[in-house]
Amino acid sequence: MTTQFLVEQIRKKESFLCIGLDTDLDKIPKHLLNEDDPIFAFNKAIIDATHHLCVAYKPNIAFYEAYGIKGWGALEKTIDYLNSDYPEIFTIADAKRGDIGNTSARYAKAFFEDLGFDSITIAPYMGRDSVEPFLTFKDKHTILLALTSNIGAYDFQTKIVGGQELYKEVLEISKTYENSENLMYVVGATKASFLVEIRKIVPESFLLVPGVGAQGGSLSEVCKYGMSKNVGLLVNSSRGIIYASDQKDFALASTEKAKELQLEMSMELKKR
Repeated sequence: MTTQFLVEQIRKKESFLCIGLDTDLDKIPKHLLNEDDPIFAFNKAIIDATHHLCVAYKPNIAFYEAYGIKGWGALEKTIDYLNSDYPEIFTIADAKRGDIGNTSARYAKAFFEDLGFDSITIAPYMGRDSVEPFLTFKDKHTILLALTSNIGAYDFQTKIVGGQELYKEVLEISKTYENSENLMYVVGATKASFLVEIRKIVPESFLLVPGVGAQGGSLSEVCKYGMSKNVGLLVNSSRGIIYASDQKDFALASTEKAKELQLEMSMELKKR
């Protein structure tokens, strides 16, 4: 998917909502456990109930790998369903991969070609040759971890390296990578005030922003400091939407929660 098409979808839906499909068999409604594939049954219901309110879905790959072959099969069904029935949706493999060149090339092939995701999250710690293999794929996007929303982010990401914080070094150096126009970045909503400095370095790049909702991040703060002229934001909510109910009305409850965020986003877009 091209960036321009993604921007068009944001404008059309008045939404930059990304819904995280972090599907946990211990949390989904119990009646779904009787399905042949409970994970896919849950995902399909959530997607059907919310696709008109969001522009992206982000399965966290760990929640599928944890269930072995059955989990991987559910992931394949989920991405195939999205690509066939909702091709306008931007898909993110939240895999946080990051390894040397040959291995990265295989990860890229797995997620971009075999599974057909539009993008993948990547840890940048191993540097250029661990990232560039992902950037060679046309109309695919690599989302680098820049400044994450977890408490441990302060262990390394904000330490001074080369005269500035490490996350700023990541942003600066990544701009020199071949095909860097295919880069996006993860910036946690709980670090909203940092967005001012981040936008000085990557003024137009898309930012994937987790942490709104369950982790306490503020949507209005994210928009105030992070929105670009082409919006440039994908704000993720996972638990707050997909686990809005653990009863048979779970899909309807997810619609209502997604609608709340979409309406806030619509208001923020109209402000700017």
